[in-house]
Amino acid sequence: MDYSLSMEHEILRKSVRDFAENEIKPVARELDEKEEFSYDTMKAMAGLGLFGMFVSEEYGGQGMDYVSYIIATEEIARIDGSHAATIAAGNSLGIGPLYYYGNEEQKKKYLPKACSGETLWAFGLTEPNAGSDAGNTKTNAVLDGDEWVINGSKIFITNGSTDITAGVVALSKTGTRKDGRPELTSIIVEKGTPGFEARTMHGKLMWRGSDTSELYFDDCRVPKENLLGPVGDGFHQMLATLDGGRLSIGAMGLGGAQGAFDMALKYSKERVQFGKPISTFQVNSFKLADMATEIECARLLLYKACWLRDNEQPFGKIAAMGKLYCSEVMGRCVNHAVQLHGGYGLMKEYDIERFYRDHKLLEIGEGTSEVQRIVISRLIDAV
Repeated sequence: MDYSLSMEHEILRKSVRDFAENEIKPVARELDEKEEFSYDTMKAMAGLGLFGMFVSEEYGGQGMDYVSYIIATEEIARIDGSHAATIAAGNSLGIGPLYYYGNEEQKKKYLPKACSGETLWAFGLTEPNAGSDAGNTKTNAVLDGDEWVINGSKIFITNGSTDITAGVVALSKTGTRKDGRPELTSIIVEKGTPGFEARTMHGKLMWRGSDTSELYFDDCRVPKENLLGPVGDGFHQMLATLDGGRLSIGAMGLGGAQGAFDMALKYSKERVQFGKPISTFQVNSFKLADMATEIECARLLLYKACWLRDNEQPFGKIAAMGKLYCSEVMGRCVNHAVQLHGGYGLMKEYDIERFYRDHKLLEIGEGTSEVQRIVISRLIDAV
């Protein structure tokens, strides 16, 4: 078994790490404080090739493997969760559905600008009463002649209302199946379509430097050719999209855990109490040992899931395990790191305070930890 990364992977890691340290770290705290999405760093991330990483060059992508994409997301998350959220949602949820389920015309129309970072796309899944129960989607679409008429709303949608957001793929109920379940269909809604409105949400605990939106559809009419894939295929597309999205959320947890560990190790070696660095006290060194061990385990699990995907093998179970474990490992690591910082860990002048807030969404978004356990238990035939 070969656990080594290729030279290309290592070069990518170093270049993204250097970029995050030099370009994102100096502004991350201020953006968090102001709840501001940065178009400057967005443009810089695009210039580094962080959008459309797994998309073929034919459509303007980088043509890299999924491991590369996850490494890049991990390294951004090591410095700031908000920027990592922009990358993760922009790729897995925005570009992914268009790339995997769009027809040739849709791919050529939308993907080049999305892969260059000129535009962002959003994935309209979550609703006020349909979070974990995505099948309870109330947003509906009715075919009227040559147009779909959409009514409903979405909430907690990343990248949904930026100035460069080009549109959203909205999961909509288009009928009822023979078994009585809702027929769900994905429909492309471009920004500027009459009846479509996106509003930025404020007052967030976490990811305050990323864009989170509410979307509203009020007799919103789109051409019938805006279907993404066939009618009724939306639920399948959603599940497959979430499988890939879990890998990027796992990468955010892994990167965040690594960032928390780095801060904790550095601070504990500098902080002197009773005449010694606090890292030398066994109670603290054991915390650091636990963090380092769990991070290593998380990285092996997540990279295995990516390897399975890149080699076209079933990866859904390991992706759910990776998302669950990485997100909860970050939770334990940020908790240890704050404890090691003591009172300073509660102050905004120390980045660990932001990491402590940012980690919680990883246990909620892309399927809660409880839902991940349901998914895993089903895939191991426990239920």
